Amino acid sequence: MSENLFTSDLKTLGLLPIARENADKVNDACFRPFIKVLFLTAGYELQIDLKRYSVERPSLFFVSPDQHLTLEKSGSGQGYFIFYNRDFYCIQIHDDEVACDGLLFNNTHDIPMVALDETEKPFFISLFEQMIGEFGLGDGALEEMIRTYLKQLFIKAVRLWKKQNMDKAFLQRNGDLEFFRKFTRLVEQHYKHKHNVSDYAELLFVAPKTIAHKFKKLRLPQPNDVIKNRIVLEAKRLLVHTNLSTKEIGYKLGYDDPAYFSRLFVQKTGQTTSGFRSKFLAEVDA
Repeated sequence: MSENLFTSDLKTLGLLPIARENADKVNDACFRPFIKVLFLTAGYELQIDLKRYSVERPSLFFVSPDQHLTLEKSGSGQGYFIFYNRDFYCIQIHDDEVACDGLLFNNTHDIPMVALDETEKPFFISLFEQMIGEFGLGDGALEEMIRTYLKQLFIKAVRLWKKQNMDKAFLQRNGDLEFFRKFTRLVEQHYKHKHNVSDYAELLFVAPKTIAHKFKKLRLPQPNDVIKNRIVLEAKRLLVHTNLSTKEIGYKLGYDDPAYFSRLFVQKTGQTTSGFRSKFLAEVDA
């Protein structure tokens, strides 16, 4: 996988410097089960799930194991690719904001990137280089040092993500923001089987109206839309990355009635499942 690789018991983390000559290694199927972080400079192009990104300035990308990643074009500058599993990092992290289900990796936000300006770039490059240096030392403190650098990366990236994607009024409502994070994490865990706001209200020990009120205060989409949008996102993934039929996808997402699932998809996307699949694949081949 990588020269800079740590494995111990069930824990794995690797770091791969990438450039034009080896960028296609990122697409290897062996990385699919891992959580991934990419640092890319201008000129790189990639696809995460259904979205394509053309990197215009140095950026960080955060990819969960269930997301589809394809690096389609390399730039001329140096990049970095980190991959690790939950046993290496997430099970020991008590701050939800920088864990694997926090702001950077929570699919409900659907914003898996942080763009960097020239003053921010050196901090992250330094972290990557220090991590590579630790692999070179190979002493007994390697695991803890790498984990420390990784947490620094996430703390800084979360601050930038908030700055770029949330207004000040939103950030000031810390209690409601934390509630929103809890709700979206629960959706991520249960969307295949729990489709109604009342299901999540029960898990949060509040009334459904309380959830709707908090979302309204934050000027967010209604909680039912958050749930359904996550279901439809997964349906889109399955449509373009598998050969499953609409009926099979509906069952996989917890719908026993294929017609109901099909109506939901049309309502949310304005397209039938077959129409979406055909259009997306045609654009890919174009």
